[in-house]
Amino acid sequence: MTQMAEQPYYPDDEIDLRELFATLWRGKWIIILFTIVFAAAGVFYALSKPNIYQASVLMAPAQNEEAGPNISGQLGGLASLAGISLGGGGGGKTIMAKEVLQSRAFITDFIHRHALKIPLMATKEWSQENQKWIINQDVYNPDTQEWLRDDDGETLEPTDWDMVKAFKENHLSVSTNEETGMVTVNIKNQSPPVAKEWAEKLVHDINEHMREQDVKEAEARIAYLEQKLSETNIAGMQQVFYQLIESETRTVMLANAQDEYVFKTVDPAVVPQEKSAPKRALIAIVATMLGGMLGVFMVFVIAFVRSGREETPEKGEK
Repeated sequence: MTQMAEQPYYPDDEIDLRELFATLWRGKWIIILFTIVFAAAGVFYALSKPNIYQASVLMAPAQNEEAGPNISGQLGGLASLAGISLGGGGGGKTIMAKEVLQSRAFITDFIHRHALKIPLMATKEWSQENQKWIINQDVYNPDTQEWLRDDDGETLEPTDWDMVKAFKENHLSVSTNEETGMVTVNIKNQSPPVAKEWAEKLVHDINEHMREQDVKEAEARIAYLEQKLSETNIAGMQQVFYQLIESETRTVMLANAQDEYVFKTVDPAVVPQEKSAPKRALIAIVATMLGGMLGVFMVFVIAFVRSGREETPEKGEK
């Protein structure tokens, strides 16, 4: 107990709040200067960023039953051997469609099909007054309709890789509500009408893509089953093949009869009236806070350097 009571006391290890505030007060002009500079830079940066608008489409998975329960139960084994699906895969089809929507191949085809190369890669901003794109003439010459070259002589025309990267990073986002299964496709763009147009075209194209793919596969399976049907004389097997052909024919009919094949639009895209980005007030506030913190840090660094210089001569005298 005596040893614990006689522990040495080091006053230098404690933080002197008065000295701390005195240091901050002496460096107040440095803190103010950093805060003002960063606040002005933040405001300038926020004002230089163009308005970005977001159009969203809320979709529900379309429920398609390609075959009745009787056919699925009776012929499921044989259909599996032939590589034929008899229904029950609606959730898998929705997941597949969502992944295809974000795939490089689909987006590349989407950009070329709708001639989005110039609006995507060769524009500076959207003119609200004229309702048209302002072309970046340092990249693309609208008069000759040619892409320019850089100082090294290489063309500035973007590759498919560049366009897909720009589209996915700057424009497209897809989200899923895990509780309801609803899928939301968001398109961001400087132009409100273009954002709505691209969102609508994406939903239409993914439905058409999945429809064409399923019809093509079903027709290939029908051709295969008809060939096998012509090769057998067994009445029981002929009946099985007829039922499988009927199932695949139903798939083709249902696919061609539905406009919204995989995704059913619940809330369509509209022309956005309010910008979604940038958050100019937030940018200015963060920049101001960062400037203030950096100013405080610089004040403490200067105070530490000065204290070190003051202690050095004293040690030399000893």
